[in-house]
Amino acid sequence: MADAKISMYLPPNVNPTQAAIAYGCRALPKLNEELQSDDLLTRQQALMALCDLMHDPEHVYTAISIGCLESLKALLKDTNDLVRIKTTEVLCIMATHNVGREGFLEHNVIQALSFLLSDAQPACRENLYTAFKHLAQLPAGALGIVNSGLIPSLVWKLQREEEEIQVLLLDTLAACLTEDATEALASRAVPFLKEKLLSTNCDIRSKAARTLIAVSVPPEGKVQVWQHDVIPILVHLLKDRDEEVQANAAGALMNATVTTEGKYAALDVEATRPLLQLLTSSLSKARLNAIKALTMLAEAPEGRKLLQPHVATFRALEELQPAVQRAAQIAIRVIEWKP
Repeated sequence: MADAKISMYLPPNVNPTQAAIAYGCRALPKLNEELQSDDLLTRQQALMALCDLMHDPEHVYTAISIGCLESLKALLKDTNDLVRIKTTEVLCIMATHNVGREGFLEHNVIQALSFLLSDAQPACRENLYTAFKHLAQLPAGALGIVNSGLIPSLVWKLQREEEEIQVLLLDTLAACLTEDATEALASRAVPFLKEKLLSTNCDIRSKAARTLIAVSVPPEGKVQVWQHDVIPILVHLLKDRDEEVQANAAGALMNATVTTEGKYAALDVEATRPLLQLLTSSLSKARLNAIKALTMLAEAPEGRKLLQPHVATFRALEELQPAVQRAAQIAIRVIEWKP
């Protein structure tokens, strides 16, 4: 007859680094209690378990309602590196859900996260900036970041972070500056973004140009783009090997050439030629931005004269998407206008 033996190994599918999750509705309240434990290992295991549970928006809603966000805010100040890293990871996952983003605004999580902008751990900062990126996708979230006074710090960090984090920062800034670019313009954002346009990383070039679109919406932004000689670089990027870079550069030119100084700065570096080439781009965004930029240039007599031989090209675009069609019709009217 065989003898019964107790195995010395853990049962299969059991993660020893993760807290045991209570059954049913007790799961999250128990984890919230463990987040407040004085025992370091208990806090770490509870955070590991939360990282798995927060992928479900229903769990995010429950976690917020029982006060998990307050517990997580307290853990952002923990002296243990792993606790801070896993806390920011939990918050980053929560920020992917709309209910999580709204919870951030209601519980003032933005301000709590801001204390980790200079954390010594790159993983912690990366989670933080990813959370800000997700939060900024909500207009109220972008405005919340602006109202927290973080824009000057984010612009400053753009010069000092690793490339992976710079991409996240640019995504966040692009969304936030769409709401209000005042603080960014006062923080020398345009010269910093000009430097990023010259990066060897195509993602950084593309996102820097997209951020310039937002920066150049207010009149002061248009003036700074011209004053800091950004327009020649944008024209050069119209010939970039990456289509997203081309499209965003055309969008930035579209805004920058609203002013008379911007128009003539673009005409001086022969912007019409690469913009006309973009009219056949496979990206509708690139075609639309190029048409609008050319329309701005056509408002100047010199630009109108250069574009008159290309009216047929604009007429061919009238058969495409409605937005492109309307933009092409407006461009034709401006080009054919006679005093």
